[in-house]
Amino acid sequence: MAMETKLRIRIAFPKGHIGPGKIALLELIDEAGSISAAAKKMGMTYRRAWHLLETVQTVLSEDVIETSVGGKRGGGAKLTSVGKDLITLYREAETEAVKGASPLLKKLDSLLD
Repeated sequence: MAMETKLRIRIAFPKGHIGPGKIALLELIDEAGSISAAAKKMGMTYRRAWHLLETVQTVLSEDVIETSVGGKRGGGAKLTSVGKDLITLYREAETEAVKGASPLLKKLDSLLD
């Protein structure tokens, strides 16, 4: 059974790139409310996750997460409105790119048979 060809996008900004991995990390932070929990789900270290977040924030020159220091209930992280907008816009761009490339992807799939 042949695997279906997929399109993955990476958006180049003047200060760097944002692609599916960084977006997935943001989505997991939004879901879990924690950088460490999101990193664990992605199989990466907290340090690596934090580095990726710093990269995103440098690219956009905006905070994409807000963190709170631990206490009795522990710390946490949540997305800012910029972080949420980034996910939405990235996913919209991804959907449109896949839609536009669909005929070409089908032709590429035929090369696998």
